[in-house]
Amino acid sequence: MPPTSSLLPAAHVDPGGAAVAWVVPDAGDAGVEVRKRSVGGLDNAVYVLRDLATDDALVVDAADDADLVLEAVEGLAVRAVVTTHGHPDHWQALGAVVAATGGSPLAHPADADLIPHRTDAVEDGGRVHFGTAEVRVLHTPGHTPGSVCLLLADRVLLSGDTLFPGGPGATRGDAAAFRTLIGSLRERLFVLDDATLVCPGHGDGTTIGAERPSLDDWAARGW
Repeated sequence: MPPTSSLLPAAHVDPGGAAVAWVVPDAGDAGVEVRKRSVGGLDNAVYVLRDLATDDALVVDAADDADLVLEAVEGLAVRAVVTTHGHPDHWQALGAVVAATGGSPLAHPADADLIPHRTDAVEDGGRVHFGTAEVRVLHTPGHTPGSVCLLLADRVLLSGDTLFPGGPGATRGDAAAFRTLIGSLRERLFVLDDATLVCPGHGDGTTIGAERPSLDDWAARGW
């Protein structure tokens, strides 16, 4: 099991390297431990949320390397595996992880056709429960039509590829998709508190407050 602290670890997580973990004390009855691993050649982040009251767990993006994902959930009861969006680097281990854990595979229906596995629908405003804890689903289209973010205890945002340090996820020159993504940031994410920790689908984290001042600059540059 990775070391735990009450604060976000400063250490970068290397692909295939050791997990880091921290505790969100006001989530669930006894708090929620957030474990982060990096897998695959694109530095994909896999997050495991563990309810400390029950050892029930939620996996966010079974991206690649099922063995590493399953190592991160060893001894836990995985209740669901949420895929934040339908790009292949975010679901390559989904089938194996669901088969091994029995967790319900969840994704937004707008991206269901992009994922070659059965998924049950999660909708905007929905809640995904694990033990005494839950996350709230925010539909944030733009990077893909069905992109979602997950909000834990109003203080930790699992942002998939919607938001990174320094800007939004790529829309590959699609001007309409980029405008939609900027709208998602403005209307769904940047209404959150500045202290909200952002845990993206690749690389290191940031906060809403650190990124908010740059939104108009991103909109003007067009990517």
